[in-house]
Amino acid sequence: MAGNWKMYKTPAETTAFLEKFRPMVAQSQHCEIVICPPFTNLAAAVAAAQGTRIAIGAQNIGWAKEGAFTGEVAGPMIRATGATHVIVGHSERRQYYGETDETVLKRTQAALEFSLTPIVCVGERLEEREAGRTEEVLVSQFQKGIAGLTADQFARIVIAYEPVWAIGTGKTATPEIAADAHRTIRAQVRAKFGGPAGDAIRILYGGSVKPDNVKSLMAQPEIDGSLVGGASLEPGAFASIVNF
Repeated sequence: MAGNWKMYKTPAETTAFLEKFRPMVAQSQHCEIVICPPFTNLAAAVAAAQGTRIAIGAQNIGWAKEGAFTGEVAGPMIRATGATHVIVGHSERRQYYGETDETVLKRTQAALEFSLTPIVCVGERLEEREAGRTEEVLVSQFQKGIAGLTADQFARIVIAYEPVWAIGTGKTATPEIAADAHRTIRAQVRAKFGGPAGDAIRILYGGSVKPDNVKSLMAQPEIDGSLVGGASLEPGAFASIVNF
């Protein structure tokens, strides 16, 4: 269960959140918990999560180890904060900042090189879904953005399916729609990396996940977890999603 905080909270607010959130999930052994705050909050989040099972992740990663890349943050810098995960290829990065399937692959490879677990995002826009192109888009994003990994690299990633039309819109894919998309992605994994890899890969659903719909989503065998946006900003809401 991963929380993507997007561009919200200061370091002090991050510490306050985790002080409330920690006891709410202290007994939660059934899943991994990851919180991805802005870069400026990583150190505060790691400090506040110390001694718990809550992992901390970044929301993006530069593909180079270092260099003249103004505004980017490299894998070793993220690792140095104590963070262990990173979101790669989120739809907002694709939509607003020119992220492509090719740069998603480069960032994923960089995360793995520096021992970070990438949560690699795929998903279709509303006009693509309405045109009946969901499967085509997911296959293309997989082929160009993930299939370039080696089998060993692939075994260390997590995939998140985020239908772009359901992010922050209040529209949620029905559990059945989400499961269909997850099946499409898993079929690609099996074809490229083999059956056992298809069984082992964790595919998270992201798109207006809330306390009142998480149970029906998680009831689908194809859905292995969730990537939560707005609802992860409030300790009680995110804890109830974790403890669905």
